[in-house]
Amino acid sequence: MTAPHPGIGDWYRLNGGQQFEVVAVDDDDGTIEIQYFDGTVEEMDVEDWEAQWDDGGLEAAQAPEDWSGSVDVEAPDEGARGSDPAEDQDLRMSALDGIDLFE
Repeated sequence: MTAPHPGIGDWYRLNGGQQFEVVAVDDDDGTIEIQYFDGTVEEMDVEDWEAQWDDGGLEAAQAPEDWSGSVDVEAPDEGARGSDPAEDQDLRMSALDGIDLFE
């Protein structure tokens, strides 16, 4: 079976169950940069990619529902400013508000 060409943003799973996302592909150098769910980044040769795919060590996977494990994102603070979208809006009137441009 021919290994699929990895695309940026595609998710795969190693034989051990560890999921990773393809974050860069360099066809000139023949390398694939992958990022595991925990944020660890590694580089893999295209030859290694194809060999692992042929041996059954890699398989296509769905992106995890909670993708925040691989990025540094914190849940918003409930009491912090900015948690209410209405608070973030500037409600002052602009000097040009109310001008009819088509008159």
